[in-house]
Amino acid sequence: MSELINQLSAEAVDLLIRLIKTPSFSREEADTAGLIQAFLIGHGIAAQRQQNNVWATSTHFDANKPTILLNSHHDTVKPGVGWTHDPFGAVLQGDKLVGLGSNDAGASAVSLLVVFLYFQGQENAFNLICAITAEEEISGSNGIRSILPQLGKIALGIVGEPTGMNLAIAEKGLLVLDATAHGKTGHAAREEGENALYKALDDIEWLRCYQFPRVSPLLGPVKMTVTQIAAGAQHNVVPDRCQFVVDVRTNELYQNQEILDVIRANVQAEITPRSTHLNSCSISESHPLVRRGVAMGKQIYGSPTLSDQSMMPFETLKMGPGESARSHTPDEYIMLSEIRAGIRDYIELLAGFTF
Repeated sequence: MSELINQLSAEAVDLLIRLIKTPSFSREEADTAGLIQAFLIGHGIAAQRQQNNVWATSTHFDANKPTILLNSHHDTVKPGVGWTHDPFGAVLQGDKLVGLGSNDAGASAVSLLVVFLYFQGQENAFNLICAITAEEEISGSNGIRSILPQLGKIALGIVGEPTGMNLAIAEKGLLVLDATAHGKTGHAAREEGENALYKALDDIEWLRCYQFPRVSPLLGPVKMTVTQIAAGAQHNVVPDRCQFVVDVRTNELYQNQEILDVIRANVQAEITPRSTHLNSCSISESHPLVRRGVAMGKQIYGSPTLSDQSMMPFETLKMGPGESARSHTPDEYIMLSEIRAGIRDYIELLAGFTF
């Protein structure tokens, strides 16, 4: 078994190097989707593709068995300033592999792909689907959400993101709200008009101070932050519109619609959500897969960052090689030893697993 895992680890690293060298910004992932599809086909797997999403199903699929989805993403953000290496160079420095998407989430993607291959020839108590999908970084409509109806009933998802191979059993959700306060224009020199900016400031003060009562032991309180504001056309005119943006990070004790209803009931501004489907999610500490991970010495925690878990209407566990703090940073990197250890941990977690 050790020899097979070493071979699969080497193949995972080779694929990751090729993925790093192939730009795959969100909505521009066609070339990396082709690499992933070719990788599966090269191993005799019937790979399916829709737009830039690629997935494969266990060869001996049994409808009477529960299905586990292995999912990660192959899109990346654009490289920011400060890189000292070519973001697409896949530079190897001993055990360190530097490159855009190496940590988030290329290492998880290639690890899950070879774990899927490992279990292909075995009799398991579950079916496996491995889906490496697009548009995660922008929560896009043409990513995992677009193919879920084709995957059938899923009992459990393992979402590959950099967690240090610890168990993120809860994840914050996201609401982005566009708010518009309405007033009436008037001359600033006279007592006339209705200042929309002042109305907005009253709302912003409420948003800054209000505390939602349900506080999660894993994710903490719901957090509301006003991040943008714009009003006025010239210095001597009372503004009749003030627009501002609110970033809301939700916990698993609320649905996004419930949060939205509370906000609308307490502010004067017109509130328009950009979406409501990016809900917080969680899996019970008593779930057998979580208990199995804890028995392996893994830590459980709540993740503040959003992933494609928010798109999945079934229980999910976020777990993968690498560290979240490296994501979206100059000279992003993954350690090859982290990939090898991650593959072994995934296999140990799933080998002989039953619901």
